[in-house]
Amino acid sequence: MIGGFSIMAAAIYVAVNVLMSDDKTQFLYLEATHTQDKCIMVGELFLMGLVCFLSIKYKKYYAILLSCAGTIPVLWMDLSGNVVEGNTHLRIDTFAAVMYLIVGIVGILICIYASGYMKDYHHHHTDVADRSNYFLALMFVFLGAMFGLISSDNLGWIYFFWEITSVCSFLMIGYTRTQEAVDNSFRALWMNLLGGCGFAAGLMYANMALGFSNLSDITGNNTAVAAIIPVTLFAFAALTKSAQFPFSRWLLGAMVAPTPSSALLHSATMVKIGVYMLIRLSPVMEGTLTGVMITVIGGFTFFAASLLAITVSDGKKVLAYSTISNLGLITACAGTGTTEGVWAAVMLVLFHAVSKSLLFQTVGDIENCMGSRDVEDMHGLIIKLPRLAFIMIIGICGMFMAPFGMLVSKWAALKSFVDSGSVWLVLFLVFGSGSTLFYWAKWLGKICTVIHQSFELEDITPRSEMVSMFPLTAMIVIMCFAFPKISEVMIQPLLDEAFHTKIPDVIGGGDVIIMIIMVCMIFMIPIAARFLSIGKDSKMTMSYVAGVNAGDDRHYIDSFGKERALYMSNWYMEDFFGEKKLLWPSIWVSTVLVLVMLIVVVGGAL
Repeated sequence: MIGGFSIMAAAIYVAVNVLMSDDKTQFLYLEATHTQDKCIMVGELFLMGLVCFLSIKYKKYYAILLSCAGTIPVLWMDLSGNVVEGNTHLRIDTFAAVMYLIVGIVGILICIYASGYMKDYHHHHTDVADRSNYFLALMFVFLGAMFGLISSDNLGWIYFFWEITSVCSFLMIGYTRTQEAVDNSFRALWMNLLGGCGFAAGLMYANMALGFSNLSDITGNNTAVAAIIPVTLFAFAALTKSAQFPFSRWLLGAMVAPTPSSALLHSATMVKIGVYMLIRLSPVMEGTLTGVMITVIGGFTFFAASLLAITVSDGKKVLAYSTISNLGLITACAGTGTTEGVWAAVMLVLFHAVSKSLLFQTVGDIENCMGSRDVEDMHGLIIKLPRLAFIMIIGICGMFMAPFGMLVSKWAALKSFVDSGSVWLVLFLVFGSGSTLFYWAKWLGKICTVIHQSFELEDITPRSEMVSMFPLTAMIVIMCFAFPKISEVMIQPLLDEAFHTKIPDVIGGGDVIIMIIMVCMIFMIPIAARFLSIGKDSKMTMSYVAGVNAGDDRHYIDSFGKERALYMSNWYMEDFFGEKKLLWPSIWVSTVLVLVMLIVVVGGAL
């Protein structure tokens, strides 16, 4: 815990220094990196060797081909002297500082949560070998790779850290070593290695054909038509990392791992790398076919994953589809290449990281206390586990209700979609947001509904886990009211750097007033309803059930004269758009879109 808080303090210190500085050019480091480059080449060989060894061990030979296809050409380029030298390798700008805060605060809090959770996990899963120290070490390596990636400007270094995250996620997903865990971990590995091959191709083309060795060379050169090739290849890699259709199944399969792994993958690391790269590339994608395709894939993923989230009752699976859906919205915003789109994307990243981390942790604790993470078993949670229910309610509200930042971000996203002139994007956002409201409201209603078997349970959540969840809960509430300041200090300077010009404020005084009105309405509606009921007669009635009410509104007498518990269930609409009906068609449609993007853009440019 001491080590975690030390890393958090260091990340905050660096981020604050960068955000408060007027001269960002002072945060450029390492031009001569001969020794460091050799170490990175050794690291790449080690990662490739590890993948090959485990692939042979589990007889998953296809992973060997993908690992070698990505790593060997990059090593050849480095050793043959074809790589461009002489540029700075590390660059910490405003966006990197924002990501420092996400990784350093949210990521470390997840690690602290994991230190207590893993003890309970192995207490309930005695069939799984206890390798908690190994698991925690992987989490810290993961965070280290994230810090390295967001600090790097050199494409070769970014690729190295990119591959570390792929291997770490693969190892964490396969933690239990069951057949399901092994299969799901290799699915995550091959999909991310496929994206890694795309990234490797992009960095080789940038170095050998364009003479660009740094990401800032590409994002700062909007006039080079040939730059669209590496941009498209990097965007393809980002789609795999951020689990967009057709690559979403790896993130769904990651649920077999312990909850801290899911929280880390979904909130502070892994999937955020993908959208981080897309936001970096966003200004270059404006008005290009790549931008159009990325936006369509993201919008389609947002809508389809929202529908799929309605049809499942496993709490972690709902959160997984929700993550894919929200990442789709961030992807669509980045693809527009507009200032409003980038503003909305960054704000969505911030709020999603905090809320989703909190929700995964809470679901994990509920599972430890109740033995189930099914949404249907969470009826009356407000009575059963009031502390965890309160935390979960805050997390759910942070995902879709006014005045929390996710709704503000969707507002900006809608404006960017309208400005882009795409009717399809507006429809995706409107209907996807409606689906989002449906599944979050179902879950929220289940928590607050007290029907049967609603008696308080023992809350066995360790103090170390509350050390993580309480700060995250407070952060959601604070960010709700501080979003204008967040926009002023973090996002507006980020826009100025990304678009290389002074960008007018995306959020103005009128927007803040509207949000204040929303806050007031949340409190005024129930207060007004109470005043309207004064002086009027009220009549308490028993619930109507298909039998004789037993008198407590929780039981009824059936036709055989037996007393039975009343049960209310949500509606999942599996017959309309369940996983069996929608998942594979969505994968095939998005596969066609991705192939069209690669063939038309890259093939046409070549």
